[in-house]
Amino acid sequence: MQVILLERIGRLGQMGDVVNVKDGYARNFLLPQKKALRATEENLKRFESNRSQLEARNLELKKEAEAVAAKLSGKTFVAIRQAGDTGQLYGSVTPRDIVEIVTAGGFSIDRRQVALDKPIKTLGVHAVSVALHPEVVVGVSLNVARTEDEAERQARGEDVTVIKDEAPQFEAYNPDAAFEDEALAGQEDEAGGEGSETDKSGA
Repeated sequence: MQVILLERIGRLGQMGDVVNVKDGYARNFLLPQKKALRATEENLKRFESNRSQLEARNLELKKEAEAVAAKLSGKTFVAIRQAGDTGQLYGSVTPRDIVEIVTAGGFSIDRRQVALDKPIKTLGVHAVSVALHPEVVVGVSLNVARTEDEAERQARGEDVTVIKDEAPQFEAYNPDAAFEDEALAGQEDEAGGEGSETDKSGA
């Protein structure tokens, strides 16, 4: 299907470009989200007559997005999740979860703005891209940990999934020393016995 882009779409083109896209992509995303129009003669004329307004609106939205980006870029958000010793989560962190976490941190974003190829399924600090506007994309960090303490340790660069090998501490056993102790004990017993016999004879 041929469509006219009403805003910049990554890999497709800029506002006003007429591009070919799959029918499903157009019907399910571009057209209902008002990101494009069917490329008919009527729509082309309509777009050209409204182009200046669309560009002005796009510029306004871009400026708003840049203002938010200046505050959001580089921020770190913490997600507390249950996980095993190996760092594998019991579940995953999805774009919907990220929206809730970022919104709780004081920023309003939409699930469609979170660029996440696949759900996060491990502990650690993960880089996440947020498209505040087609031309304004910022990077944030998501610190996924089991506790706030672990999150702080991960923020310092520590790997909380590493299990340290702690060898049990045993006292060194010296068999020779044991025999020596027994021999000394025997000699003391003999010495004590002889002394008692002497005392009896003297009495």
